Amino acid sequence: MVDVAVVDYGMGNLRSVEQALRKVAPDDKIIVSDDARVIASARRVVFPGQGAMPDCMRELETRGLRNAVLEAARNKPFLGICIGLQMLFDHSSEGNVAGLGVLRGEVVRFAGNLRDAQGNKLKVPHMGWNRVHHAQHPLWNGIDQDARFYFVHSYYVRPQDAALVQATSDYPQPFVCAVARDNLFAVQFHPEKSQTAGLKLLQNFVQWNP
Repeated sequence: MVDVAVVDYGMGNLRSVEQALRKVAPDDKIIVSDDARVIASARRVVFPGQGAMPDCMRELETRGLRNAVLEAARNKPFLGICIGLQMLFDHSSEGNVAGLGVLRGEVVRFAGNLRDAQGNKLKVPHMGWNRVHHAQHPLWNGIDQDARFYFVHSYYVRPQDAALVQATSDYPQPFVCAVARDNLFAVQFHPEKSQTAGLKLLQNFVQWNP
């Protein structure tokens, strides 16, 4: 039995995710797979991704993984990372493309004229370490409020249901950077690149029994 399947649809930072999971769960069977049957049989599923939303959606369809991801998102502990968060929503303004529709809401781009409190222009993509203000959830156990996580993104999710929101960050206004519902948890930042706090979140995930 596979303990954790990392979904490989050709668009993720898969080896970093795999290595981080192996570090926090050295006794678990962790597999990076593009096989829908492996994903269906795994106890837990991690859905990472990076790149452009239209490319990610196309590759997921082309490789025949859409249904396996949808089923996992409904029925087992499921962690979306970066584009793996954005793809769960209805629609993205990046390429005007439909997402998987697991969660209601839109994916929108940061405005092009962002400035910080001192009036300095902020770049898009938002890249680097940023504080995360989180709610109460088992995946935040042992992680300090306003701990820093590593981000690389130009788009962010705008959920219809405020109850989904599990964390926000500021750039410069608050934006949603984590959501959760039932067995599903998804984050905009990269826990696999976020050192101690990120590894703790991944450890919490592999121990989570929703």
